[in-house]
Amino acid sequence: MDLSELDFDLPDERVALRPVHPRSSARLLVSENDQIHDWRVSDLPRILRPGDRLILNDTKVIPALLHGVRHRPGAREVRISVNLDRPVDQGSWLALARPVRRIRAGDITAFGKGLVAKVRERRDAFIVLDFQSSATRFESLLQQVGEVPLPPYISTRRETDEHDSAHYQTVFARRAGAVAAPTASLHFDDDLMTQLRDAGIRFSFVTLHVGAGTFLPIRSNSIDDHVMHVERGEVTEEAAAEINHSRATNGRIIAVGTTALRLLETAQSEGRVHAWRGETGLYIKPGHRFSVIDGLMTNFHLPRTTLLVLVAALVGRTQLQQIYDHALANDYRFFSYGDSSLLIP
Repeated sequence: MDLSELDFDLPDERVALRPVHPRSSARLLVSENDQIHDWRVSDLPRILRPGDRLILNDTKVIPALLHGVRHRPGAREVRISVNLDRPVDQGSWLALARPVRRIRAGDITAFGKGLVAKVRERRDAFIVLDFQSSATRFESLLQQVGEVPLPPYISTRRETDEHDSAHYQTVFARRAGAVAAPTASLHFDDDLMTQLRDAGIRFSFVTLHVGAGTFLPIRSNSIDDHVMHVERGEVTEEAAAEINHSRATNGRIIAVGTTALRLLETAQSEGRVHAWRGETGLYIKPGHRFSVIDGLMTNFHLPRTTLLVLVAALVGRTQLQQIYDHALANDYRFFSYGDSSLLIP
């Protein structure tokens, strides 16, 4: 597939800069059997069947956006921003840096409140930072000086405020480590969770710590030339057993978010999910054989990204075009704080 097939024009006003309230009042495009219908997320208890199982990502977003001053002997100070991506070893983090061209190995950056890091190396748009604090002190300082890492298409259009720390977090977030939210899950609130349980819908929680690489576009003309970013995750024995039981008893497995889907496909073998923990760089693209899931709930994605490639792999290029044409023609809100879709191929 050529990357140009995953491009579209989106008016600026269709990019959601704030979520709707309540969360579950967001619109929901449902694509099933090549038919498209317009619902609300709050309608999920009526759309899904008793025995269906939703797979939810319980990762928790950390305040991963840091602003600091780069110090280098003999050079003037330069202000930089870094978005932490994932730890590489004790006390060190891979981070997306801006402007990365002004940074080199050996630079010292002070982020305030005593949080200081030394640049170990550069890796394309990323750098490795060695923080000069104990693990406990690092976590404390990060809470004090870090900011919610809103996606660039939001942060460049408005300032982050005190509401984002709650809005950009799922109601079931419990395992800290993500630097971006699993945005399909942002639509769930406590009332909806209760209604789903009462309707016989089941839940399993898995963890994939979303990385900063999720915002990076594909830069090659062919999707096959792209190297997927790596993210950390875990599927517990309990979650694997629940998923396998639902599949054996004809319950549908619905991944809530591309993160949950990638994790399940990583942890499966011959159609069975196994307990798994580690890093995954699974790149799902057209031709991938889906072995576990029966559907995907996901927001509307940026053009020319691996997220859109994944959706194309699930529903096919023709249906993808129809879904996005419908969303554009019917005033759906796009991206992290926008509306959602339920795709059952």
